[in-house]
Amino acid sequence: MPSAPPPSPSGRWRDVAHATGLLAPDGAVASTVFAEMSALATRTGALNLGQGFPDVDGPSWVRRAAADAIAPDAEHGANQYPPGPGIPELRGAVTAHQRRHYGLDLDADTEVLVTTGATEAIAAALLALAGPGDDVVTLEPCYDSYAAGIALAGARHVTVPLVPGPDGFRLDTDALRAAVTPRTRVILLNTPHNPTGTVLTRTELEAVAAAARAADAVVVTDEVYEHLTFDGAAHVPLATLPGMAERTLTVSSSGKTFSLTGWKIGWVTGPEPLVTAVRTVKQFLTYVSGAPFQPAIARALADDAYPRELAASLASRRDLLCDGLEAAGFGVVRPQGTYFVLADAGPLGFDDGTDLCRRLPGLAGVVGVPVAAFCTAGSPTARALRSWVRFTFVKREDVLRDAVARLAALAG
Repeated sequence: MPSAPPPSPSGRWRDVAHATGLLAPDGAVASTVFAEMSALATRTGALNLGQGFPDVDGPSWVRRAAADAIAPDAEHGANQYPPGPGIPELRGAVTAHQRRHYGLDLDADTEVLVTTGATEAIAAALLALAGPGDDVVTLEPCYDSYAAGIALAGARHVTVPLVPGPDGFRLDTDALRAAVTPRTRVILLNTPHNPTGTVLTRTELEAVAAAARAADAVVVTDEVYEHLTFDGAAHVPLATLPGMAERTLTVSSSGKTFSLTGWKIGWVTGPEPLVTAVRTVKQFLTYVSGAPFQPAIARALADDAYPRELAASLASRRDLLCDGLEAAGFGVVRPQGTYFVLADAGPLGFDDGTDLCRRLPGLAGVVGVPVAAFCTAGSPTARALRSWVRFTFVKREDVLRDAVARLAALAG
């Protein structure tokens, strides 16, 4: 007897599948292009410069602190549920970090919430603050979980393009003003920005702030790459701008800053009513998580040396990969931050980045991710960036040198 076909998603789940491009032509849920490219790298032995995770772990002393928290001989191991908002030591470390780096004064008891990474913080914020009839405005291209979170909330996703130019990808402020309307409930901002590597300037941030105030919208800022900026580019949290602290939720995490992406320790900070709304949703998602990792990250946040060293190392590795991509014939926009660089394959004669990424393991033994995966299907930005590919440089220098040597085959 033949097996029944798998059920296709319905209702809100169908919305999510549509928003993330996961509906196959037969109505079944397909895999993401990220999973496809990682599987392609495994199958072909190609170097995976598509998925952005470090291949070197973070500081050994931070990892040891987590191990000590669950050691069998620990008198009071961190093996049970931590407090719902996060342990006091970590919430205090987050407030000290925000004060030390940005001059932001927060109440650790009411204005800080520890989350299961930044992705949960963003999803919980969207579910708490937006719903049917609301607009959520994001930059485009954007991190793929944003579209899913907006669809889960039942809100409408409105995008504003980042446009490539001689100064990198820059915000189209005219499009921003047109996109933010009285329907706008949330502006979801990401800087330093994945995938473009842009660090928004203060002038660009002031345009976002003005639009948010005019629409009486809340801004949720994804700042997970806050310490990973290059060439003197300064990260400015939107909450530091006049009149914005009371309407901004700031999201960050330890994963990128300390090369511990698998620990999934993030946080959201902001005014008590907004943080309380996020906590109300978060308690029905993961409830709590990461008990032995929270005290370790509380200690790590007091250390400013490792993030500075990591940023300097990433800048060097960025240059290595960018130089190699340019030598291979790509058009490259050198990023000001993050783990990623975007490269235009158009000069090489490839007008479809998705098709190139599927062929790249055979052509050069390297895997990237098409920028179209970060855009709404069929949008003007998706069309404009159709030939672009994202590569990561958060890999060991020897891996990047090997990748550059392989990519040189495209130049011929």
